[in-house]
Amino acid sequence: MTRSQRAVRWLQPGLVVKRWVLTSGLGLMMALLGAAVWADLKPIYWILETLSWFLSTITTVLPREITGPLVLIVGTSLVLWGQSRSFGAIQQALAPDKDTVLVDALRTQSRLNRGPNIVAIGGGTGLSTLLSGLKRYSSHITAIVTVADDGGSSGRLRRELGVLPPGDIRNCLAALSTEEPLLTRLFQYRFTAGSGLEGHSFGNLFLSALTAITGNLETAITASSRVLAVQGQVVPATNVDVRLWAELENGDRIEGESNIGHAPSPIVRLGCLPERPPALPRALEAIASADLILLGPGSLYTSLLPNLLVPELVSAIRRSRAPRLYICNLMTQPGETDGLDVRGHLRAIEAQLASLGIDQRLFTAVLAQDDLDDSPLVEHYRSRGAQPVVCDADDLRSDGYDVTQAPLQGARPTATLRHDSRSLALAVMRFYRGHRRERDQ
Repeated sequence: MTRSQRAVRWLQPGLVVKRWVLTSGLGLMMALLGAAVWADLKPIYWILETLSWFLSTITTVLPREITGPLVLIVGTSLVLWGQSRSFGAIQQALAPDKDTVLVDALRTQSRLNRGPNIVAIGGGTGLSTLLSGLKRYSSHITAIVTVADDGGSSGRLRRELGVLPPGDIRNCLAALSTEEPLLTRLFQYRFTAGSGLEGHSFGNLFLSALTAITGNLETAITASSRVLAVQGQVVPATNVDVRLWAELENGDRIEGESNIGHAPSPIVRLGCLPERPPALPRALEAIASADLILLGPGSLYTSLLPNLLVPELVSAIRRSRAPRLYICNLMTQPGETDGLDVRGHLRAIEAQLASLGIDQRLFTAVLAQDDLDDSPLVEHYRSRGAQPVVCDADDLRSDGYDVTQAPLQGARPTATLRHDSRSLALAVMRFYRGHRRERDQ
């Protein structure tokens, strides 16, 4: 794209630049006029006389039909050239290593600032996948993340340092980051060797250190968000050290998030210690102002339902008038959701709410994957105990659910059956826009 074409793009609406350029020009004219009035208008007379002499002189050399357009072209070119160089200098100062043209960045930011207030609730890789797609549509995103993880690097830091598990929070911060990819890769880097370091990610250590310095994880997340230029905010579901337990169909009770994910019998009920943990005010404020509330995708019993064990979050969701959408997984998880279809997932959510004394459906809309065709990849998952999550859309609609099905795994072949961030975000935004159109009619 040529420099002149880029300059013309500054005239497009929505950049919130032209109005301030015009305001500055008007201010300059008023300042000059004020100075002239103060000087008894003599400078104005001098300028008019000089301008009259100049115009009469130049029109004697060249005809008016040539002089006018020529001066107009020269003046317009000088304005465009000056503005182009000015904004180029600003971009060089603010983002010298980025290839994005400043006008494109401003257009993108203007569009994102007009995006809806989205609250996404969950944890694990499912939530971070969703966030990395949603940040293309809005800058007003709040991720409410479970803090019940007790395995891997997060579990070790939780046991050894007494901090809340940072792993899921780290993934969400990285997903919402707009900073250089190298910095995000550093945050996600996992040590593969070193006594005491092996298995830890740099981001987990960074958040744990900031928690120790600032005194709480919430402040550490805010500081990390500034470092990574996070688009939106990441909020823990609670600031209490929560430990999960689950009652199984065979009567056993198991404790710990990492154990629940490999339950030997179907899970009947989920709980936590301490009971009824408090929610963070920022999470409640985000839900109260939300235009769209999402639950999932993610592990049903270890990433999604733990957030619903915080009563204040559940109450805030129930009070919200925003559309609520449950995003179902593509495949079942062995040891956690064996044999569950979409209805089974929804029943598990409703059963969990019923155990808290809530008989009202929290999520009446569901987004599920289109029927997956048999393939070597699907057969590979079946050999490991996972099955596609079947969606009987007609049956669910007859039961009062708003069902949307879409190709959420993306069009490109992949080595895993997981949600594609772009396809997932597109389906979510189509749901939101459809709901908004129905509301405005």
